[in-house]
Amino acid sequence: MIGKKKKCIGLIFGGSSNEHEVSISSAKTVFQAFNSKINSQLFTVKAFYIDKYGNWLDSDLSIKILIGEIESDNRKKCTIFNQEKINFLEGIEFQNVDIWFPLLHGFNGEDGSIHGLLKFTKKPLVGSGILGSALGMDKILMKTIFSYLKIPQVNYLVLQNQDLNDKEVKNKLILEIIKKFKFPVFIKPSNSGSSLGISKVVEESELLSALEKAWEIDQRILVEEGLEVREIECGIIGNSKLLTSEIGEVKYQTEWYDYDSKYNLNNKIIIPAEIDSKISKQIKEIAIQSCRALNIFGFARVDFFLEKSSNKILLNEINTIPGFTSNSMFPMLWRASGLNIEQLVAKLVNISLDL
Repeated sequence: MIGKKKKCIGLIFGGSSNEHEVSISSAKTVFQAFNSKINSQLFTVKAFYIDKYGNWLDSDLSIKILIGEIESDNRKKCTIFNQEKINFLEGIEFQNVDIWFPLLHGFNGEDGSIHGLLKFTKKPLVGSGILGSALGMDKILMKTIFSYLKIPQVNYLVLQNQDLNDKEVKNKLILEIIKKFKFPVFIKPSNSGSSLGISKVVEESELLSALEKAWEIDQRILVEEGLEVREIECGIIGNSKLLTSEIGEVKYQTEWYDYDSKYNLNNKIIIPAEIDSKISKQIKEIAIQSCRALNIFGFARVDFFLEKSSNKILLNEINTIPGFTSNSMFPMLWRASGLNIEQLVAKLVNISLDL
């Protein structure tokens, strides 16, 4: 790109979801990668921080958050744009952005909301479009499609259009869960990430609090059987052609792979995972098949269970904006596959431009 104009990356992070802090950590990693010695010759970055209340900050203030000059939650130091403006994008000077790179984990971002908004700017973006993002975020719809395609999953139960404020309804749901499953089970909000709102339930007395915990995040709830499994993950990048990374395994110290396991503890990451080559090949094939089924492209992390007793492969979920933090599996998988973080972010930009 010698002699050519640098591409301006519009990095969007923060957001109003319960994964706000994870998004900031991811954005810091990506920002540093774009400002590496090689990438700084090819790209410039305009950063846009969205606070927990949905207010957008300009690029200068957003970059100060990324480099640690101001705290993301110190609103006194941040000038908030006037929300009464019909077009709030007027104030953030996005016209010079060439490619958007949204790193908004969770709802109002990963669910396709930001993708729909950015579509009106007529600029390409890194990652999936509206449909793939929405389906990847919604566990119920995702599992429904996978069931139709006979992609192997754990047994599950969908709870929706139910009022958990009604005692009779709660008792009915608990009886339904007990009838269908043996313990343990997992109770999950349909739309959430980073294991937030999820509970592992090992006895009947814990069901009510687990249902209420999930319902606080999303009134559509998923119940899954709890098996003895290994946590297996595969990275995907590409557009017309999807490429798979090495297969990785997470061995965590807690009872299950919860929020603390993902971000606060030193898990044992094994890449490549110590699994049979035939199983590895099947996992990669299912990863591509499942992404194609949901119209997911650009980049994603596909999570699997490998049942310990049978070695049966079970698709868990797809994350369309996986974490880029120092503890995140997605960049680790691609580093083991030959792309360091600087190469990876540049590759993702080229994919968004179909290069």
